[in-house]
Amino acid sequence: MWTDVVDLRDFYVSTLGQVARRMVRRRLRELWPDVTGQNVLGLGYAVPYLNGFREEAERVLAAMPAGQGVLHWPPDEAGLTTLIDELELPFPDLSMDRVLLIHALECAEQVRPLMREIWRVLSGSGRLLVVVPNRRGIWARLERTPFGHGLPYTPGQLSRVLRDNLFTPLESHPALFVPPVHSRMVLSSAPAWEQIGRRIFTTFSGVVMTEAVKQIYAAEATPTANRRRRYLPVPERTPRV
Repeated sequence: MWTDVVDLRDFYVSTLGQVARRMVRRRLRELWPDVTGQNVLGLGYAVPYLNGFREEAERVLAAMPAGQGVLHWPPDEAGLTTLIDELELPFPDLSMDRVLLIHALECAEQVRPLMREIWRVLSGSGRLLVVVPNRRGIWARLERTPFGHGLPYTPGQLSRVLRDNLFTPLESHPALFVPPVHSRMVLSSAPAWEQIGRRIFTTFSGVVMTEAVKQIYAAEATPTANRRRRYLPVPERTPRV
């Protein structure tokens, strides 16, 4: 079951959500330090993590599943979000260079069709980054945050899902070691928790982040759809004022 978009928004405006965003986004930028001239798609609820790409990417789009709902983003600007059927993405083949999948895979009822659609829209040299709750972490055990909903994964389980759906996992990265509490003292020490966790307690991270590339040689034939696809025009980049 998808987490409601309003609950996701409210979490990320909370102090705990802001800390979680900073820790995950820091790791994200380590993995994707430069997306200059590329098309970046956030699928699920990725808007807290997309702002940092807007200055350099050619295009940045956020696609939100119908079961989750959609909110306007970015505030006070032309919208870059679209409500989608995650099993039939409204984008042309090979149109995206980077796909960030977050608050999505753990909630998806049909994993294989979702992953095949991502495979279709990702360019041949593109990268997919999947962020899911870690089955062994504390965050997956507490339902008061979005990371406590849906089906959590271990790094090995996530890698198997990727391999089973024509992706080659590159490497899994742990993130979000600070406990999901509302203590100011604990949250203010989040960077220290990250440093210690990445050295000693990697098994117990809050989330697992796995980057993958397409298995071009392993493509499978798929039946022609009964209805014609309708693609969403990808907007041209507009200068930020």
